[in-house]
Amino acid sequence: MQTISRTFILPEEAAGQRLDAAIARACPEFSRERLKAWIADASLQIDGRARRGKDKAKGGENIVLEATLEVIVESTPEPIALDIVFEDDDLLVINKPAGLVVHPAAGHHSGTLLNGLLHHCPALSELPRAGIVHRIDKETTGLLVIAKTLKAHTSLVDQLQTHSMAREYVAIAQGEIIAGDTIDAPLGRDPNHRQRMAIVEDGKPAVTHYRVAEKFLGFTLVNVQLETGRTHQIRVHFASIHRGLLGDQVYGARLRLPKGLSEEDRAVLIGFKRQALHARMLGLVHPSTQETVQWEVDLPEDMVRVLDVLRGA
Repeated sequence: MQTISRTFILPEEAAGQRLDAAIARACPEFSRERLKAWIADASLQIDGRARRGKDKAKGGENIVLEATLEVIVESTPEPIALDIVFEDDDLLVINKPAGLVVHPAAGHHSGTLLNGLLHHCPALSELPRAGIVHRIDKETTGLLVIAKTLKAHTSLVDQLQTHSMAREYVAIAQGEIIAGDTIDAPLGRDPNHRQRMAIVEDGKPAVTHYRVAEKFLGFTLVNVQLETGRTHQIRVHFASIHRGLLGDQVYGARLRLPKGLSEEDRAVLIGFKRQALHARMLGLVHPSTQETVQWEVDLPEDMVRVLDVLRGA
């Protein structure tokens, strides 16, 4: 458990604001919801007494915070190898391999990225979801950022919610795409298949930008930028324009092979059984330095082999 102890004076310009809002501005390392909970249970007191978050600030109040962060994540730490791209006191950036589940769920209670993170950095148990602020699918590869402190967690969640975090993917789509475009179509649970996502009228807004990187016979390499980050967004959006991703076992189309391929090359394409999707670039504002930082990772070997086959077709 981690003890939080803080004393400060609300600035005079906070006068007239809700107390929870004024305190949140003074403590950007904590989410507003967490601060509201501390106000409610009197862990955070104003001028020596408990107050309500909706009460108005006068400015100049003495704020005393004495709180304990309980263990939020109770999963078992496991020594899982992590491909660490960057790490400092605030952030951990990893290059996730195919087949690694990000967070425990039904059927995946161990062997996940979260289990590995808890082994690598036990203090992450005191953060929501062990600092994991976004996910990529089990069979998708590439970059993920993990918060190591409450301040970093609050900052990263805010950047995701305001769509200011830059994320670029590389995908191999089935079929030929002539030019780049934007897919703007809301996503939600498929009403007929609850394990799948679909474009639904009352779904959450979802916007995907893409541009053509390279064209092949019957396939297209595309660079994809997410404006939003819905579950299965890229996979569903490309399937909606009849350009499902190569290897996608849920949303992809029937594989059509270029003519004239050798048996060895045919085996490479037929044997590619995961969605050809890689989170190549990640950019964000560092929670402590406020500098814009960016990371890139190369394509995994299995996608490189597919591209070699397609270039020779």
